[in-house]
Amino acid sequence: MISTKNYAKLPDRVALEKTCKAISVLDAVLCQEWEFRYYSFNSNWGEGERVLQMRDGQGDEMHILFRDDGCMINGFAGECGAGEIEKLTFNLPHIFHEFAFGEPVKSIGTTFCLWTTDAKNWQAGKIESGEDFSGNILSILDGNPQTYIDWAQDYFGEACKEGRLPIDTVTKIYSGETLTKEMVLSLAGELEDWHQLEEDLKEIGYPYDFR
Repeated sequence: MISTKNYAKLPDRVALEKTCKAISVLDAVLCQEWEFRYYSFNSNWGEGERVLQMRDGQGDEMHILFRDDGCMINGFAGECGAGEIEKLTFNLPHIFHEFAFGEPVKSIGTTFCLWTTDAKNWQAGKIESGEDFSGNILSILDGNPQTYIDWAQDYFGEACKEGRLPIDTVTKIYSGETLTKEMVLSLAGELEDWHQLEEDLKEIGYPYDFR
């Protein structure tokens, strides 16, 4: 399982961004009410910046910043409370400071922090020996479509068509294939608001064709 004790298993940042978009697209299809989603992606967070936001409604949150010159993951697990930000961000490159020490991350807090400024080679600050529950939050990022399916069928339940998600459709979305009506209906069975989904896909920056 990916965690701060085993972060070498994180995908490279290009593959990670692709996965983050995929799980946000899937959430947008399965849950049209934004406030009840786990994952959302904003491809226009700031100039040259994109962000994934995860929130479980019970206090755990994660923000992942994507830039052309790097990527930073900020996580907060409510079980352990905020950590010492100076230690967790020790040697954090300056390009991430505005994100790490500004809003909304500042108000949410930090219990773990990871970053990279090249293709791979994830780094962390001073990791404390206690449990930070990062594995519960980071495990979805392994790039395996089945990981999302297992999680979503438990979380969304009846929102999934026939209570299950087709692996072929989820795999296509993980691969970045253009989303079609047929793909959407294979996931959800029916959709209440196609216009809302289009707006969500534009914000995510994911290709679609509903003609």
